[in-house]
Amino acid sequence: MAALDKFARLSALRPVESAALRDREAPREESASAGLDESTLAQLVGATVACTKYGSHLSIRNWHATPEFPEFAPAALDLLCRTQDAARTKKWRAAAEDPEKWLFLDTETTGLAGGTGTYAFLIGIAWWDSGGLQLEQFLMRDFSEEHSVLLELAARIATRPVLVTFNGKTFDWPLLESRYLMTRSIEVPKLAAHLDLLHPARAVWKLRLGSVRLVELERHVLDAPRLGWNREDDVPSSLIPQFYFDYLRGRSPLPLVGVVRHNGMDLRGLAALFGKLNALLDCRQQEETEGLDLFGLSRYLQRRGETERAESACVAARDRGLPLLFDGQAQRELARMAKRRGEHAAAAAIWEALLQDVQCRRAACEELAVYHERRTKNFSKALEYARAGLKELRRATGRSNDALTTTGQRQIESIMKRIARLEARLNAAAKRNTAPLLGEDRVAAAPGGVR
Repeated sequence: MAALDKFARLSALRPVESAALRDREAPREESASAGLDESTLAQLVGATVACTKYGSHLSIRNWHATPEFPEFAPAALDLLCRTQDAARTKKWRAAAEDPEKWLFLDTETTGLAGGTGTYAFLIGIAWWDSGGLQLEQFLMRDFSEEHSVLLELAARIATRPVLVTFNGKTFDWPLLESRYLMTRSIEVPKLAAHLDLLHPARAVWKLRLGSVRLVELERHVLDAPRLGWNREDDVPSSLIPQFYFDYLRGRSPLPLVGVVRHNGMDLRGLAALFGKLNALLDCRQQEETEGLDLFGLSRYLQRRGETERAESACVAARDRGLPLLFDGQAQRELARMAKRRGEHAAAAAIWEALLQDVQCRRAACEELAVYHERRTKNFSKALEYARAGLKELRRATGRSNDALTTTGQRQIESIMKRIARLEARLNAAAKRNTAPLLGEDRVAAAPGGVR
Protein backbone atom coordinates (compact mmCIF):
# COMPACT_ATOMS: atom_id res chain seq x y z
CA MET A 1 0.00 0.00 0.00
CA ALA A 2 2.85 2.39 0.80
CA ALA A 3 4.39 1.78 -2.63
CA LEU A 4 1.05 2.34 -4.39
CA ASP A 5 0.51 5.56 -2.48
CA LYS A 6 4.02 6.69 -3.40
CA PHE A 7 3.40 6.17 -7.14
CA ALA A 8 0.00 7.83 -6.85
CA ARG A 9 1.64 10.92 -5.43
CA LEU A 10 4.25 10.92 -8.21
CA SER A 11 1.57 10.68 -10.87
CA ALA A 12 -0.25 13.59 -9.29
CA LEU A 13 2.92 15.67 -9.66
CA ARG A 14 3.11 15.22 -13.44
CA PRO A 15 2.82 18.50 -15.38
CA VAL A 16 -0.61 19.53 -16.61
CA GLU A 17 -1.42 21.99 -19.37
CA SER A 18 -4.44 23.74 -17.93
CA ALA A 19 -7.53 23.15 -15.85
CA ALA A 20 -9.90 23.57 -18.81
CA LEU A 21 -7.93 21.20 -21.08
CA ARG A 22 -7.79 18.56 -18.36
CA ASP A 23 -11.55 18.73 -17.95
CA ARG A 24 -12.10 18.09 -21.68
CA GLU A 25 -9.63 15.21 -21.89
CA ALA A 26 -10.22 13.45 -18.56
CA PRO A 27 -13.64 13.79 -16.95
CA ARG A 28 -13.74 13.59 -13.18
CA GLU A 29 -14.55 10.40 -11.28
CA GLU A 30 -18.11 9.60 -10.37
CA SER A 31 -18.78 10.34 -6.71
CA ALA A 32 -21.36 11.75 -4.37
CA SER A 33 -20.24 15.17 -5.60
CA ALA A 34 -20.09 14.34 -9.30
CA GLY A 35 -20.02 17.32 -11.59
CA LEU A 36 -17.91 19.52 -9.27
CA ASP A 37 -15.23 21.20 -11.43
CA GLU A 38 -12.89 24.15 -11.03
CA SER A 39 -15.69 26.69 -11.46
CA THR A 40 -17.59 24.89 -8.72
CA LEU A 41 -14.46 24.94 -6.56
CA ALA A 42 -14.31 28.70 -6.94
CA GLN A 43 -17.92 28.94 -5.82
CA LEU A 44 -17.36 26.57 -2.90
CA VAL A 45 -14.47 28.57 -1.45
CA GLY A 46 -15.83 31.99 -2.46
CA ALA A 47 -12.98 32.67 -4.88
CA THR A 48 -12.54 34.75 -8.00
CA VAL A 49 -10.21 33.96 -10.88
CA ALA A 50 -7.15 36.25 -10.78
CA CYS A 51 -5.13 36.68 -13.97
CA THR A 52 -1.46 37.61 -14.31
CA LYS A 53 0.97 37.59 -17.21
CA TYR A 54 1.79 33.96 -16.30
CA GLY A 55 -1.79 32.72 -16.33
CA SER A 56 -4.46 32.54 -13.63
CA HIS A 57 -5.25 31.16 -10.20
CA LEU A 58 -8.01 31.37 -7.61
CA SER A 59 -8.01 34.28 -5.15
CA ILE A 60 -10.07 34.30 -1.94
CA ARG A 61 -10.47 37.52 0.06
CA ASN A 62 -12.17 37.90 3.45
CA TRP A 63 -12.11 40.55 6.17
CA HIS A 64 -12.50 39.64 9.86
CA ALA A 65 -13.20 41.93 12.79
CA THR A 66 -11.23 39.62 15.10
CA PRO A 67 -8.49 39.54 16.11
CA GLU A 68 -8.45 43.30 16.44
CA PHE A 69 -5.38 45.38 15.75
CA PRO A 70 -3.40 45.31 19.04
CA GLU A 71 -1.83 48.18 20.91
CA PHE A 72 1.51 47.89 19.16
CA ALA A 73 4.68 48.13 21.31
CA PRO A 74 7.78 48.85 19.17
CA ALA A 75 10.01 47.94 22.13
CA ALA A 76 8.83 44.32 21.82
CA LEU A 77 10.30 43.94 18.33
CA ASP A 78 13.84 43.11 19.42
CA LEU A 79 12.50 40.54 21.87
CA LEU A 80 10.47 38.83 19.15
CA CYS A 81 13.55 38.24 17.03
CA ARG A 82 15.36 34.97 17.61
CA THR A 83 18.80 36.54 17.56
CA GLN A 84 20.03 39.94 18.62
CA ASP A 85 21.68 41.72 15.71
CA ALA A 86 23.47 44.87 16.79
CA ALA A 87 24.01 45.78 13.14
CA ARG A 88 20.35 46.17 12.30
CA THR A 89 19.94 49.14 10.03
CA LYS A 90 17.66 52.12 10.38
CA LYS A 91 15.85 50.82 7.31
CA TRP A 92 15.15 47.51 9.08
CA ARG A 93 13.78 49.24 12.16
CA ALA A 94 11.71 51.75 10.19
CA ALA A 95 10.01 48.90 8.32
CA ALA A 96 9.59 46.61 11.34
CA GLU A 97 8.09 49.35 13.51
CA ASP A 98 5.42 50.15 10.92
CA PRO A 99 2.52 47.66 11.22
CA GLU A 100 1.30 48.72 7.77
CA LYS A 101 4.39 46.99 6.39
CA TRP A 102 3.58 43.68 8.07
CA LEU A 103 2.36 40.61 6.23
CA PHE A 104 1.26 37.44 8.04
CA LEU A 105 1.96 34.35 5.95
CA ASP A 106 1.05 30.66 6.12
CA THR A 107 1.23 27.97 3.44
CA GLU A 108 -0.40 24.62 2.76
CA THR A 109 1.89 22.30 0.84
CA THR A 110 2.03 18.97 -0.97
CA GLY A 111 4.41 17.59 1.67
CA LEU A 112 5.51 18.32 5.20
CA ALA A 113 9.18 17.46 4.70
CA GLY A 114 9.95 20.24 2.21
CA GLY A 115 12.38 19.74 -0.64
CA THR A 116 12.40 20.75 -4.29
CA GLY A 117 9.46 18.48 -5.12
CA THR A 118 7.16 20.17 -2.61
CA TYR A 119 4.69 22.78 -3.86
CA ALA A 120 2.91 25.45 -1.82
CA PHE A 121 -0.47 24.94 -3.49
CA LEU A 122 -2.25 27.36 -1.12
CA ILE A 123 -0.58 30.53 0.12
CA GLY A 124 -2.42 32.60 2.69
CA ILE A 125 -1.48 36.15 3.65
CA ALA A 126 -3.09 38.66 5.99
CA TRP A 127 -2.57 42.24 7.10
CA TRP A 128 -4.15 44.76 9.45
CA ASP A 129 -6.85 46.80 7.76
CA SER A 130 -9.62 49.01 9.18
CA GLY A 131 -9.00 47.77 12.71
CA GLY A 132 -9.43 44.12 11.71
CA LEU A 133 -7.64 41.50 9.64
CA GLN A 134 -7.77 41.29 5.86
CA LEU A 135 -7.12 37.79 4.48
CA GLU A 136 -6.12 36.87 0.95
CA GLN A 137 -5.45 33.30 -0.20
CA PHE A 138 -3.97 32.13 -3.50
CA LEU A 139 -5.02 28.65 -4.59
CA MET A 140 -3.44 26.69 -7.45
CA ARG A 141 -5.94 24.57 -9.37
CA ASP A 142 -2.98 22.69 -10.80
CA PHE A 143 0.79 23.05 -10.78
CA SER A 144 0.83 25.06 -14.00
CA GLU A 145 -0.58 28.00 -12.00
CA GLU A 146 2.43 28.23 -9.67
CA HIS A 147 4.08 31.08 -11.60
CA SER A 148 0.88 33.12 -11.39
CA VAL A 149 0.56 32.58 -7.63
CA LEU A 150 4.20 33.38 -6.92
CA LEU A 151 4.05 36.56 -9.00
CA GLU A 152 1.00 37.74 -7.05
CA LEU A 153 2.68 36.98 -3.73
CA ALA A 154 5.80 38.88 -4.78
CA ALA A 155 3.64 41.94 -5.52
CA ARG A 156 2.13 41.81 -2.02
CA ILE A 157 5.52 41.42 -0.33
CA ALA A 158 6.86 44.41 -2.28
CA THR A 159 4.36 46.65 -0.47
CA ARG A 160 4.49 44.83 2.87
CA PRO A 161 8.07 43.47 3.25
CA VAL A 162 7.93 42.53 6.97
CA LEU A 163 6.97 38.86 7.17
CA VAL A 164 5.34 37.39 10.31
CA THR A 165 5.13 33.58 10.43
CA PHE A 166 4.91 30.59 12.75
CA ASN A 167 7.91 28.37 12.02
CA GLY A 168 8.26 30.24 8.74
CA LYS A 169 12.02 30.69 8.98
CA THR A 170 12.45 26.94 9.05
CA PHE A 171 9.73 25.79 6.65
CA ASP A 172 7.45 28.24 4.81
CA TRP A 173 9.91 30.87 3.61
CA PRO A 174 12.78 28.51 2.61
CA LEU A 175 10.22 26.50 0.62
CA LEU A 176 8.94 29.61 -1.15
CA GLU A 177 12.48 30.80 -1.83
CA SER A 178 13.26 27.50 -3.54
CA ARG A 179 10.06 27.71 -5.61
CA TYR A 180 10.97 31.23 -6.76
CA LEU A 181 14.45 30.10 -7.74
CA MET A 182 13.06 27.17 -9.68
CA THR A 183 10.86 29.45 -11.80
CA ARG A 184 14.01 31.09 -13.23
CA SER A 185 11.82 34.04 -14.15
CA ILE A 186 10.53 35.55 -10.89
CA GLU A 187 13.01 37.07 -8.47
CA VAL A 188 12.88 36.08 -4.82
CA PRO A 189 11.10 38.91 -2.96
CA LYS A 190 13.32 40.96 -0.67
CA LEU A 191 12.23 40.97 2.96
CA ALA A 192 12.88 43.96 5.19
CA ALA A 193 12.44 41.75 8.29
CA HIS A 194 11.10 38.33 9.28
CA LEU A 195 9.54 37.69 12.67
CA ASP A 196 9.01 34.01 13.49
CA LEU A 197 6.67 33.71 16.47
CA LEU A 198 7.34 30.02 17.11
CA HIS A 199 10.47 30.64 19.18
CA PRO A 200 9.08 33.17 21.69
CA ALA A 201 5.84 31.15 21.91
CA ARG A 202 7.80 27.99 22.70
CA ALA A 203 9.81 29.80 25.36
CA VAL A 204 6.76 31.24 27.12
CA TRP A 205 4.18 28.45 26.93
CA LYS A 206 5.99 25.14 26.48
CA LEU A 207 6.48 24.64 30.23
CA ARG A 208 2.73 24.63 30.80
CA LEU A 209 1.35 23.20 27.56
CA GLY A 210 4.10 20.86 26.37
CA SER A 211 2.92 21.25 22.76
CA VAL A 212 3.02 24.74 21.25
CA ARG A 213 1.19 23.90 18.04
CA LEU A 214 -0.89 26.85 16.92
CA VAL A 215 -4.16 24.99 17.57
CA GLU A 216 -3.06 24.30 21.16
CA LEU A 217 -2.14 27.94 21.69
CA GLU A 218 -5.52 29.00 20.35
CA ARG A 219 -7.29 26.65 22.73
CA HIS A 220 -5.34 27.38 25.91
CA VAL A 221 -3.83 30.84 25.46
CA LEU A 222 -5.70 32.89 22.86
CA ASP A 223 -9.26 31.99 23.94
CA ALA A 224 -10.48 31.39 20.39
CA PRO A 225 -14.22 31.17 21.32
CA ARG A 226 -14.06 34.72 22.71
CA LEU A 227 -12.54 35.85 19.42
CA GLY A 228 -15.38 34.21 17.55
CA TRP A 229 -13.94 31.09 15.96
CA ASN A 230 -13.42 27.41 16.68
CA ARG A 231 -11.78 24.41 15.04
CA GLU A 232 -14.32 21.72 15.80
CA ASP A 233 -14.49 20.52 12.12
CA ASP A 234 -10.89 21.47 11.35
CA VAL A 235 -8.92 19.49 8.78
CA PRO A 236 -5.90 17.65 10.28
CA SER A 237 -2.67 19.05 8.83
CA SER A 238 -1.42 15.55 8.03
CA LEU A 239 -4.32 14.97 5.60
CA ILE A 240 -4.02 18.21 3.66
CA PRO A 241 -1.45 16.97 1.07
CA GLN A 242 -3.58 13.90 0.36
CA PHE A 243 -6.72 16.00 -0.15
CA TYR A 244 -4.92 18.05 -2.77
CA PHE A 245 -3.51 14.98 -4.55
CA ASP A 246 -7.00 13.47 -4.61
CA TYR A 247 -8.33 16.65 -6.18
CA LEU A 248 -5.60 16.58 -8.85
CA ARG A 249 -6.53 12.99 -9.66
CA GLY A 250 -10.08 14.10 -10.42
CA ARG A 251 -11.89 13.53 -7.18
CA SER A 252 -14.28 15.91 -5.45
CA PRO A 253 -12.92 19.37 -4.55
CA LEU A 254 -15.10 19.50 -1.44
CA PRO A 255 -12.26 18.62 1.00
CA LEU A 256 -10.34 21.67 -0.25
CA VAL A 257 -13.01 23.88 1.29
CA GLY A 258 -11.86 22.66 4.70
CA VAL A 259 -8.22 23.21 3.71
CA VAL A 260 -8.92 26.84 2.77
CA ARG A 261 -10.76 27.35 6.06
CA HIS A 262 -7.88 25.73 7.99
CA ASN A 263 -5.39 28.08 6.36
CA GLY A 264 -7.56 31.09 7.18
CA MET A 265 -7.82 30.01 10.82
CA ASP A 266 -4.06 29.66 11.01
CA LEU A 267 -3.65 33.22 9.75
CA ARG A 268 -6.10 34.58 12.29
CA GLY A 269 -4.45 32.57 15.05
CA LEU A 270 -1.06 33.91 13.99
CA ALA A 271 -2.30 37.51 14.20
CA ALA A 272 -3.88 36.88 17.62
CA LEU A 273 -0.67 35.24 18.83
CA PHE A 274 1.30 38.32 17.88
CA GLY A 275 -1.08 40.47 19.91
CA LYS A 276 -0.65 38.21 22.94
CA LEU A 277 3.15 38.14 22.74
CA ASN A 278 3.27 41.87 22.08
CA ALA A 279 1.30 42.55 25.27
CA LEU A 280 3.37 40.13 27.39
CA LEU A 281 6.73 41.45 26.21
CA ASP A 282 5.51 44.99 26.85
CA CYS A 283 4.70 43.97 30.44
CA ARG A 284 0.96 44.24 29.87
CA GLN A 285 -1.53 41.50 30.81
CA GLN A 286 0.97 39.90 33.21
CA GLU A 287 -1.62 40.05 35.98
CA GLU A 288 -3.72 37.60 33.92
CA THR A 289 -0.78 35.29 33.18
CA GLU A 290 -0.26 31.95 34.91
CA GLY A 291 2.83 31.30 37.01
CA LEU A 292 4.48 28.82 34.63
CA ASP A 293 3.97 31.17 31.70
CA LEU A 294 5.58 34.01 33.66
CA PHE A 295 8.53 31.77 34.50
CA GLY A 296 8.92 30.89 30.81
CA LEU A 297 8.73 34.59 29.98
CA SER A 298 11.38 35.32 32.62
CA ARG A 299 13.82 32.83 31.09
CA TYR A 300 13.13 34.22 27.61
CA LEU A 301 13.74 37.82 28.76
CA GLN A 302 16.94 36.76 30.49
CA ARG A 303 18.30 35.23 27.28
CA ARG A 304 17.55 38.54 25.57
CA GLY A 305 19.56 40.47 28.15
CA GLU A 306 16.51 42.02 29.87
CA THR A 307 17.75 41.14 33.37
CA GLU A 308 15.57 43.48 35.42
CA ARG A 309 12.37 42.53 33.63
CA ALA A 310 13.36 38.85 33.80
CA GLU A 311 13.78 39.08 37.59
CA SER A 312 10.47 40.89 37.96
CA ALA A 313 8.68 38.20 35.94
CA CYS A 314 10.39 35.44 37.93
CA VAL A 315 9.32 36.96 41.27
CA ALA A 316 5.78 37.35 39.93
CA ALA A 317 5.80 33.72 38.81
CA ARG A 318 6.69 32.54 42.32
CA ASP A 319 4.06 34.81 43.83
CA ARG A 320 1.48 33.37 41.41
CA GLY A 321 2.47 29.84 42.43
CA LEU A 322 4.71 27.29 40.71
CA PRO A 323 4.91 23.48 40.89
CA LEU A 324 7.62 22.32 43.30
CA LEU A 325 10.07 21.34 40.53
CA PHE A 326 9.81 24.69 38.75
CA ASP A 327 9.78 26.69 41.98
CA GLY A 328 13.26 25.36 42.76
CA GLN A 329 14.41 26.33 39.28
CA ALA A 330 12.94 29.81 39.73
CA GLN A 331 14.77 30.28 43.03
CA ARG A 332 17.97 29.12 41.38
CA GLU A 333 17.51 31.71 38.62
CA LEU A 334 16.90 34.44 41.21
CA ALA A 335 20.06 33.44 43.08
CA ARG A 336 22.13 33.66 39.90
CA MET A 337 20.64 37.04 39.02
CA ALA A 338 21.52 38.34 42.50
CA LYS A 339 25.06 37.02 42.13
CA ARG A 340 25.48 38.75 38.76
CA ARG A 341 24.37 42.02 40.37
CA GLY A 342 27.07 41.57 43.01
CA GLU A 343 24.59 40.83 45.81
CA HIS A 344 26.47 37.75 46.97
CA ALA A 345 24.98 37.58 50.47
CA ALA A 346 21.43 37.67 49.06
CA ALA A 347 22.33 34.95 46.58
CA ALA A 348 23.83 32.82 49.39
CA ALA A 349 20.62 33.15 51.42
CA ILE A 350 18.62 31.74 48.49
CA TRP A 351 21.10 28.89 48.01
CA GLU A 352 20.86 27.99 51.71
CA ALA A 353 17.08 27.71 51.36
CA LEU A 354 17.60 25.47 48.32
CA LEU A 355 19.58 22.96 50.40
CA GLN A 356 16.18 21.49 51.30
CA ASP A 357 15.39 20.86 47.60
CA VAL A 358 16.76 17.51 46.44
CA GLN A 359 16.92 18.68 42.82
CA CYS A 360 18.94 21.79 43.69
CA ARG A 361 21.02 20.56 46.63
CA ARG A 362 24.19 19.80 44.68
CA ALA A 363 24.19 23.16 42.91
CA ALA A 364 23.47 24.90 46.22
CA CYS A 365 26.43 23.14 47.90
CA GLU A 366 28.75 24.15 45.09
CA GLU A 367 27.65 27.79 45.13
CA LEU A 368 27.89 28.03 48.91
CA ALA A 369 31.37 26.48 48.86
CA VAL A 370 32.48 29.14 46.37
CA TYR A 371 30.79 31.90 48.38
CA HIS A 372 32.46 31.01 51.69
CA GLU A 373 35.84 30.41 50.11
CA ARG A 374 35.94 33.69 48.17
CA ARG A 375 33.72 36.06 50.14
CA THR A 376 33.57 35.17 53.84
CA LYS A 377 36.95 33.35 53.88
CA ASN A 378 35.35 30.76 56.12
CA PHE A 379 37.36 27.84 54.73
CA SER A 380 36.01 25.24 57.16
CA LYS A 381 32.44 26.02 56.10
CA ALA A 382 33.43 26.07 52.44
CA LEU A 383 35.06 22.64 52.92
CA GLU A 384 31.91 21.33 54.56
CA TYR A 385 29.78 22.40 51.57
CA ALA A 386 32.32 21.11 49.05
CA ARG A 387 32.33 17.65 50.64
CA ALA A 388 28.52 17.65 50.75
CA GLY A 389 28.45 18.62 47.08
CA LEU A 390 30.79 15.76 46.17
CA LYS A 391 28.60 13.34 48.07
CA GLU A 392 25.48 14.60 46.23
CA LEU A 393 27.20 14.31 42.86
CA ARG A 394 28.28 10.72 43.49
CA ARG A 395 24.82 9.85 44.74
CA ALA A 396 23.24 11.37 41.61
CA THR A 397 25.46 9.40 39.24
CA GLY A 398 25.30 6.21 41.28
CA ARG A 399 28.55 5.05 39.66
CA SER A 400 32.22 4.77 40.44
CA ASN A 401 34.56 7.42 39.09
CA ASP A 402 35.79 5.05 36.35
CA ALA A 403 32.30 4.59 34.91
CA LEU A 404 31.37 8.29 34.88
CA THR A 405 30.82 10.28 31.72
CA THR A 406 33.45 12.82 30.73
CA THR A 407 31.31 15.65 32.09
CA GLY A 408 30.66 13.87 35.38
CA GLN A 409 34.32 13.02 35.78
CA ARG A 410 35.27 16.63 35.13
CA GLN A 411 32.80 17.84 37.75
CA ILE A 412 34.16 15.42 40.36
CA GLU A 413 37.73 16.44 39.58
CA SER A 414 36.81 20.11 39.98
CA ILE A 415 35.19 19.50 43.39
CA MET A 416 38.10 17.37 44.57
CA LYS A 417 40.55 20.10 43.59
CA ARG A 418 38.52 22.58 45.63
CA ILE A 419 38.49 20.17 48.60
CA ALA A 420 42.27 19.69 48.36
CA ARG A 421 42.81 23.44 48.14
CA LEU A 422 40.60 24.13 51.15
CA GLU A 423 42.24 21.38 53.20
CA ALA A 424 45.66 22.83 52.38
CA ARG A 425 44.55 26.29 53.48
CA LEU A 426 43.12 24.96 56.75
CA ASN A 427 46.31 22.98 57.46
CA ALA A 428 48.44 26.03 56.75
CA ALA A 429 46.28 28.13 59.07
CA ALA A 430 46.55 25.47 61.79
CA LYS A 431 50.35 25.45 61.54
CA ARG A 432 50.50 29.22 61.79
CA ASN A 433 48.36 29.13 64.90
CA THR A 434 50.47 26.46 66.66
CA ALA A 435 53.97 27.76 65.69
CA PRO A 436 54.25 30.47 68.44
CA LEU A 437 53.38 27.95 71.17
CA LEU A 438 56.19 25.62 70.01
CA GLY A 439 58.66 28.54 70.13
CA GLU A 440 57.67 29.46 73.68
CA ASP A 441 58.25 25.83 74.82
CA ARG A 442 61.77 25.88 73.38
CA VAL A 443 62.63 29.13 75.15
CA ALA A 444 61.29 27.82 78.47
CA ALA A 445 63.28 24.58 78.22
CA ALA A 446 66.64 26.31 77.48
CA PRO A 447 67.72 27.20 81.11
CA GLY A 448 67.45 23.59 82.19
CA GLY A 449 70.48 22.61 80.15
CA VAL A 450 70.96 20.38 77.16
CA ARG A 451 70.06 16.72 77.36
